[in-house]
Amino acid sequence: MAEVPAMDTIPVSTQSGKFSVSPNVGEKESKYSYSVDDKYFYNCDVNSMASTRSEVFSGYNTLDAPPNYDFYTKTEVYGRSRKTRPSLFQLHSIIQEEGSPPPLYEETDGVGHGNSSDEEGESQPPIEPTRFGWVQGVMVRCMLNIWGVILYLRLPWITAQAGIGLAWIIILLSSCITGITGLSTSAIATNGKVKGGGTYFLISRSLGPELGGSIGLIFAFANAVAVAMHTVGFAETVQALMQENNAMMVDRLNDIRIIGVITVSCLLLISLAGMEWESKAQVLFFLVIMVSFASYIVGTIMPATPQKQAKGFFSYKAGIFAANFVPSWRGPEGSFFGMFSIFFPSATGILAGANISGDLKDPAVAIPRGTLLSIFWTTLSYLIISATIASCVVRDASGDLNGTIYMSNSTDCVGLACQYGWDFSECINNKTCTYGISNYYQSMSMVSAFGPLITAGIFGATLSSALACLVSAPKVFQCLCKDRLYPAIGFFGKGYGKNDEPIRGYLLAYIIAVCFILIAELNTIAPIISNFFLCSYALINFSCFHASITNSPGWRPSFRFYSKWLSLLGAIVSVVIMFLLTWWAALIAIGIIIFLLAYVLYKKPGVNWGSSVQASSYNMALSYSVGLNNIEDHIKNYRPQCLVLSGPPSFRPAVVDFVSTFTKNLSMMMCGNVDSPSSESTEAAHSNSHVTWLNKRQVRSFYRGVVAVDLRSGVQMLLQASGLGRMKPNVLVLGYKKNWRKDKPCCMDNYIGVIHDAFDLQYGVGVLRMKEGLDMSHNMQAHVDPDALVAELQPRTVFQSKQGKKTIDVYWLSDDGGLTLLIPYLLTRKKRWARCKVRIFVGGDVQQVEEQRKEIMALITKFRLRFHDVVVLPDINERPRPENVKRFEDLLQPYKVKNMHKDGQSGIPVTESCPWMVSDEDLERNKAKSLRQIRLNEILQDYSRDAALIIVTMPVGRRGACPSALYMAWLETLSCDLRPPVFLVRGNQQNVLTFYCQ
Repeated sequence: MAEVPAMDTIPVSTQSGKFSVSPNVGEKESKYSYSVDDKYFYNCDVNSMASTRSEVFSGYNTLDAPPNYDFYTKTEVYGRSRKTRPSLFQLHSIIQEEGSPPPLYEETDGVGHGNSSDEEGESQPPIEPTRFGWVQGVMVRCMLNIWGVILYLRLPWITAQAGIGLAWIIILLSSCITGITGLSTSAIATNGKVKGGGTYFLISRSLGPELGGSIGLIFAFANAVAVAMHTVGFAETVQALMQENNAMMVDRLNDIRIIGVITVSCLLLISLAGMEWESKAQVLFFLVIMVSFASYIVGTIMPATPQKQAKGFFSYKAGIFAANFVPSWRGPEGSFFGMFSIFFPSATGILAGANISGDLKDPAVAIPRGTLLSIFWTTLSYLIISATIASCVVRDASGDLNGTIYMSNSTDCVGLACQYGWDFSECINNKTCTYGISNYYQSMSMVSAFGPLITAGIFGATLSSALACLVSAPKVFQCLCKDRLYPAIGFFGKGYGKNDEPIRGYLLAYIIAVCFILIAELNTIAPIISNFFLCSYALINFSCFHASITNSPGWRPSFRFYSKWLSLLGAIVSVVIMFLLTWWAALIAIGIIIFLLAYVLYKKPGVNWGSSVQASSYNMALSYSVGLNNIEDHIKNYRPQCLVLSGPPSFRPAVVDFVSTFTKNLSMMMCGNVDSPSSESTEAAHSNSHVTWLNKRQVRSFYRGVVAVDLRSGVQMLLQASGLGRMKPNVLVLGYKKNWRKDKPCCMDNYIGVIHDAFDLQYGVGVLRMKEGLDMSHNMQAHVDPDALVAELQPRTVFQSKQGKKTIDVYWLSDDGGLTLLIPYLLTRKKRWARCKVRIFVGGDVQQVEEQRKEIMALITKFRLRFHDVVVLPDINERPRPENVKRFEDLLQPYKVKNMHKDGQSGIPVTESCPWMVSDEDLERNKAKSLRQIRLNEILQDYSRDAALIIVTMPVGRRGACPSALYMAWLETLSCDLRPPVFLVRGNQQNVLTFYCQ
């Protein structure tokens, strides 16, 4: 970049805020000891800035805090106040004599922070709510919701129609759809902490409030009506048993109503008793169903009695299996898709566990494991029952004990039963057979060792499904009410008790269920409900697909066994099945969703969940950029948008290639150039030749040139004016000033001033240093003809090559919000760096190495960054070698103030007329930091000599207390004599990583 002697610059520091940092009067220490120049230690309360353990990690007392779990969490731990990260202003602002300690950057909610230790001791610990594991909370619940009346009463009939072969295809196809949805659900549920709200929460936090709100409302309503459906199924079975025993209260319809209302009232009482009782009831139902399955399996093995043979049961026969393997379509519903439409609703119910996400101990583990295992076990049970009953029972039987061949006068026996001594020819020819799996829905009861156990299984399946829906509907609706997307529903969002139970929601779901039970005719409403569930499946799959294609850094699910294309296929197939089941019901469901979607779009609720819709809007054309102004920034969608001080990009291709590696197809990159005033430079600033060079190099970047009297003022223009709306830089990247000792001191001061200005404007800062240097302008002749830039050969750099199985060594020494970790993660997402192993180095204490390694590893795991190698450096606290200290002092020798008297010509103190000069007082005040950079270089030499890239937390020099020559000497000492490229990076102390879902 062109530079001229320093002139007056814009006082950017005035923009940092109205607060000032109080000085600390520390004692002078012996030479090369660790000073306490900016030591601010307070108790762990709202004024806490750094814990005393920062000594362990950092090697000296400092306000610059090491990485800590508390910096990223939003929750409070009883009896301990949450630590907070110091703001960039606290680290970097000018020290003034007056004033109190500055406020922290991260505001607190006032819970627990302001209390003294005495007050905390008197307060009672919060009541721990009931939480369920993956077996009881998800797997059992989902299995009970998937098993239903269709399993007992329709699966044998479907198998008779389609044959074993096609029946298995129907079962597996249904399970594939629910399995794909389960994978998508698992991916979404593991992309951050999941709260209550289940399906609604997952969809709304992924696709935004528009689609999430609409599907949440109809999903809650569908669950409430499903309570009525399952209850009526139970009531019909009870009424049929009463009718067989000639018992009746009023008439068939009213009996169903009475039994249904009584049943749902009992289920409501179980729900109001709390999740513990509800979960115990579900376990009881599960055991009943297991016993019924066992009774059925035992019955298939037992020898067939004459009574059962008359009904078509002959135990396992190869002939029966072969005959029933092929289809035999009958009736108006006799087709593959007809059977599929009847069976598919029995495969649903996989969201029962996700719907109580707020009551799970660890939803990120429970939802994937429980949901996928429930799909597996229920699919296996369907396959087994389909194959076994079709291997034991013929399609047609009369049930007549006198139907044996020996007692029949017929010589022409028709049907497979003839081989086993039974003649059912008459009913087969007349199509009047009442038994066999093609005609008798109670075939499983007939085959069972004890028929009433199958009836008990039907009761358990219907009641468990009704109870699961009765719990799911209020839980989903409560979360929707709390988000206040729709008017007049907030009343139902209030929770009670330690589990925050939505009692009002239970009562609302009960009223809806009772209304539909009183109607007692659900044949027209049932298809709409099935379509509502399929809408949820389609949107969950689409959420996973959409979050994947937006390429957002916030999309980092710890569950990796999913495919965005499978998710898209699952979404499409779910919509297709909606129309295959009932086309008019599908149109009604889609119409309701569109209406609710339009309402939320019109109202524009003020919520920000970091959805993938926001992430995708970033990738749209500039015509949509204005719309981004209405969307607040969110940590999940944070992207390192880099302003690269490259000069003409062709002059420093290495820094351009490096930044492009982790910004391409992800975030914005802008190459900036500062040129001195002239007619040629003004014209060159608006030339397209640099953009053409970038395009030819396949670097996705903007270019912006400015004309200024000096480098620093030009960069200030770029820092404050670059970008458009939300698409503006937040990280400044510049090359290392290799010739700082040979250049004019004012140029070095300008260079350091650029870093100060970036910090003042809340930018992150990155400095790239390479052993061979970055500037290749001596190979270019751009000053002769700027348009000739494109004609020049594109020089290759190390960042254009595959890095192989090397390491990326990250020295995460001070917490800056996570930018130091995010950049290597983004690098490893690229093919050139994918095989590199990321090693995280942190400071530590020799006596607590393993404990500190686990602590940092746990924090990194929470971020789902997939870094598994953490190295604690206990020797970071050792004193540097004397020869290296001597070399550091030699670097500063030309810039030391020999005496502090005023300059005779101007009468201005030397330190004011030459701000780069270093006094003995400056050296003493910054001694600990100086020694630290010397020691860190020794560590880098020992551990990272063969790395592909070294990323180090960049030190922060306090403005006014650290002369530019001293700060430049820190950067020189820290990064010198290293073969790999070194990237010194510092975030702006604001979080760029989060382990929360919203």
